[in-house]
Amino acid sequence: QVQLVESGGGLVQAGGSLRLSCAARGSIFRLNVMGWYRQAPGKQRELVATITSGGSTYYADSVKGRFTISRDNARNTAYLQMNSLKPEDTAVYYCNVAIRVVTSEDYWGQGTQVTVSS
Repeated sequence: QVQLVESGGGLVQAGGSLRLSCAARGSIFRLNVMGWYRQAPGKQRELVATITSGGSTYYADSVKGRFTISRDNARNTAYLQMNSLKPEDTAVYYCNVAIRVVTSEDYWGQGTQVTVSS
C-alpha cells in the first residue's frame, strides 16, 4: 500500500525556519503532483504549494517569497522549506500526492503540526 511519511514539524518562534519532509512509500506512478496543504484550527484546509514531477511549482500568495517546495524524484520525497515563519502559519500541514494519468488517485500524509509562537 502507498504511505506518505511526514516529518519536520515542531514549535518555533516567529521569524524562524522549519523544513518539512514527505517520503512516499510504495509504488507511485512517476508522473504526479506533490503538494502541501495546511489546516488551522477552525479554518478550511488550504493549498500551500505544489510541484510537478517536471519541477513546475505553485505557491499560495500568503507564502510566496518565504516557502520553497522541492522534490527528489529518485527518492519519492517532497520538501517544504519554511522561512520567516509567522504565527498565522500555525497549522497542521498535510502532504498530498495526486495522479491524473490514466487513473485518478490521491494519497495523503497523516499531518504534522507546525506551531509558530509570537
